[in-house]
Amino acid sequence: MESLGPPDMANGTQLRRECCPTGKGCEGCFDVPEAACCPSPQKSAERMSGDMDKPLISHQLLQSNLNLTEIPSQNQTVGILGSGDFARSLATRLVGSGFGVLVGSRNPKRTAGLFPAAAQVTFQAEAVSVPEIIFVAMYREHYSTLCGLSDLLAGKILVDVSNSTEQEHLQQRDSNAEHLASLFPTCTVVKAFNVISAWTLQAGPRDGNKQVLISGDEQEAKRKVSELARAMGFSPIDMGPLVSAREIEAVPLRLLPEWKVPAILALGLFVCFYTYNFIRDVLHPYIQEHKNRFYKLPVSVVNTTLPCVAYVMLSLVYLPGVLAAVLQLLRGTKYRRFPDWLDHWLQHRKQIGLISFFCASLHAVYSFCLPLRRSHRYQIINDAVKQVLANKSNIWNEEEVWRLEIYVSLGILALGILSLLAITSLPSISNSLNWREFSFVQSTLGFLALVVTTFHTLTYGWTRAFEESRYKFYLPPTFTLTLLVPCVVILAKGLFLLPCFRRRLARIRRGWEKETTVKFLLPADYPHTEKTSHV
Repeated sequence: MESLGPPDMANGTQLRRECCPTGKGCEGCFDVPEAACCPSPQKSAERMSGDMDKPLISHQLLQSNLNLTEIPSQNQTVGILGSGDFARSLATRLVGSGFGVLVGSRNPKRTAGLFPAAAQVTFQAEAVSVPEIIFVAMYREHYSTLCGLSDLLAGKILVDVSNSTEQEHLQQRDSNAEHLASLFPTCTVVKAFNVISAWTLQAGPRDGNKQVLISGDEQEAKRKVSELARAMGFSPIDMGPLVSAREIEAVPLRLLPEWKVPAILALGLFVCFYTYNFIRDVLHPYIQEHKNRFYKLPVSVVNTTLPCVAYVMLSLVYLPGVLAAVLQLLRGTKYRRFPDWLDHWLQHRKQIGLISFFCASLHAVYSFCLPLRRSHRYQIINDAVKQVLANKSNIWNEEEVWRLEIYVSLGILALGILSLLAITSLPSISNSLNWREFSFVQSTLGFLALVVTTFHTLTYGWTRAFEESRYKFYLPPTFTLTLLVPCVVILAKGLFLLPCFRRRLARIRRGWEKETTVKFLLPADYPHTEKTSHV
């Protein structure tokens, strides 16, 4: 989810191995002075010369499969303006892919030891004189320092790899690539590689996202940059003209955009249920009976809240499908758009389901740790003492034993089905399934998980919802509140199985409409009568 002059951007994050790019030492480079971490540029260059000169893509592999990419010409040279983290990682990747690299720096002697030995670090004017493709790896505010190179850059392809902060992106009217193109009208500017982090460049094609978003006004320039990206092991994607660069630059600024609404929803449910459980199980006994049960806040109250959130979130995965079916039945057509809120709800079902699985997993771990608490041990001893004082030799309760056994078994089964749903949501697993298999797992087994979870909740509650409260004010148990939405979903699903609703809904989803003028032709063995409906 890059030189940007020192320190440079690496997809919005600082490259962790600034002093030691090989990653073989200096884990705390940012906590100590550079001199203490890397004694000298010469030693740093010697340390990098081994791994960084080694090609990331084997030439033997390329020769064995010509469909992968063509081996770049040894005479093809690429220029880089900048000496930050991203510039160093880019030079490493280009050298490993067989390209010649010329790095332009304002102080070549100081930065030469940070680059691979095969890359030639020189002054900016010399670095841009030979290559046709030049990467501009520096921040937007440093673009004006290159104006003295306008004559040398004329006719060159400038690849802008920069990103902006979220505040800068909102304040700027044009993208960094468009601003660069306005400064150098005689050059062809292409936006690319800004969504690739410096760590992904160093790790090679085996790690990180391989897609490179490319935009530009010249098709030939984009083709050359795409070929260069393929030679480096990436997958170029043409995003259109240069005006789309602003959208591309916004990609690294997005932090889990599809997870914000489900996460806020889960957090809101957790706060509501936690507050209710706190009032009912801690504050209420303290006010009515002066019992101090605040020790339950870290574990017991959290463990009571997590299954409520998981249960409601799981029901919210299937509730929008029920609402969509109701709208289709009422409208008598599938060719009308759903409301925006319902459309967004349907698109976030995967994230809602995964958060439900996460809460259910935490509930299982918390439940496993309940007997390990000191308070639980004290409670066992107190119950044993009370049994001795009451002169009871056996307090076995057959009904309670069976209830808890069924309760635990159904909980394990529900968690197992949810685990299967979560696993099949992974792209690597879902891509191996056909549509019918994926639909069966996500729809049929998912609804089965909701039913099993409902029985799990009912066996936990049993008859406690109808017991008289010992306190002045009656507060229903939390599990009774969570049953509302899931029971509505299960009841609606059951109604849709009735022939009158099931057949009508199936016809609507196959294209039938309530008011049509389309003629439906019957088979030859039927009487020759026309049935019409209005579109």
